[in-house]
Amino acid sequence: MRNFQQFIGSFSFDSKLSEVDILGSIAHTKMLAETNIISRDDEYKIIDGLNSILKDLQSGWILPEEEDIHYAIEKELIRRIGEIGGKMHTARSRNDQVVTDLRMYVKKEISEIVNIINTFQKVLVKKAEDNVDVIMPGFTHLQPAQPILAAHYLLAYAWMLDRDKQRLLDCYKRVNVLPLGSAALAGTSFPIDRNITAKLLGFENVSENSLDAVSDRDFAIEFVFCVSMIALHLTRFCEEIILWMNPEFAYITLDDKFTSGSSIMPQKRNPDCAEVIRGKSGRIFGDLIALLSIVKSLPLAYNRDLQEDKPPVFDASSSIKMSLEVFVEMIDSLKFIKENTLKSTDKGFIAATEIADYLARQRVPFRTAHGIVKDIVFYCQENNKTLNELSLEEYNRFSSMFKQDIFNYLDAKHITNMKTSYGGTSKESIVLQIKNIKRTLK
Repeated sequence: MRNFQQFIGSFSFDSKLSEVDILGSIAHTKMLAETNIISRDDEYKIIDGLNSILKDLQSGWILPEEEDIHYAIEKELIRRIGEIGGKMHTARSRNDQVVTDLRMYVKKEISEIVNIINTFQKVLVKKAEDNVDVIMPGFTHLQPAQPILAAHYLLAYAWMLDRDKQRLLDCYKRVNVLPLGSAALAGTSFPIDRNITAKLLGFENVSENSLDAVSDRDFAIEFVFCVSMIALHLTRFCEEIILWMNPEFAYITLDDKFTSGSSIMPQKRNPDCAEVIRGKSGRIFGDLIALLSIVKSLPLAYNRDLQEDKPPVFDASSSIKMSLEVFVEMIDSLKFIKENTLKSTDKGFIAATEIADYLARQRVPFRTAHGIVKDIVFYCQENNKTLNELSLEEYNRFSSMFKQDIFNYLDAKHITNMKTSYGGTSKESIVLQIKNIKRTLK
């Protein structure tokens, strides 16, 4: 029978909600007294009892296990102050209580994650400022494409994180709705004032439909989706870091604490932190799928399936916070090997687009120019030459429009400085990007 109670119970994981549960109960009790449903004397006794439990929990005391955290706190309250403690549950159900707790928890987690993202963005901006003169290849299809500034690369992730932050802040609006007062599913006949409770708990609005309120987990799914998008972006950055550390690239170094050695190969340093973060993304995606599967096809209103909504939320939130915090430190330690990144721009004919643009500026149709440069690259490959190693005479074999100044357009620094379009990779554009993203951080 003990095993059965453990099976249907949730105390092992929802005890994480103890603090928000007590804060919600304090607000509910104040509302009951304000609307004359309970006396002021009862209010003070209940709140004193709840505060004593909260204080003990914060000092490390462990609450005796019960079916769930809500019942455990109520039972402990009655043990401490007597049967008056049972009045606390007037005009509410565990159905609206648990979803209120989860909303309070998610609100707090969103605030914490947004703060970590802000810190991450500041580190990326500072790193971009420090590397605004570092030139490296930009890739498409993981093939060398065009030279860009390392700062441009870093700011791309800063803007991704900005979208992640905006998604969380938008999600917060839908989390910030109070379901307490919906009771089991139909509301209550007691003359409660839900706006009082909402104000005390910092909720912007109260739910409009009690059936929807107790069964709604959209906010939790949306939150974990937002977390999943952050994890997705981190995996892309992790992959870049893992590639850049590879000796074949050798673009960056990281502090040793973010890497590990091999058990048998003494020469190796493995980018373990980046790999673990990349792996945690799969776990977070699994949390999202778990939530979607739990809610799928559930009839209104509350069903015990919803008891399983909390572990995925807890896991996704703790995993992303840990990943972000590690990432902030890891990027802070990252150093570009400037000579290697610049040397790498000699590979893959990445000045080819600039040569086509050179011809286009002289009124050669771009598609024609594209074909001419394609032939030049093919010629280089056949003759084992780079674009820089061709003579003007060789260029003129393909078009008489080439002049001596073509060689200015083969320099990686010149190419990046030419990309002055808004959002481009020129130093001028990067300085503006940094200014713009700093404005969003304020």
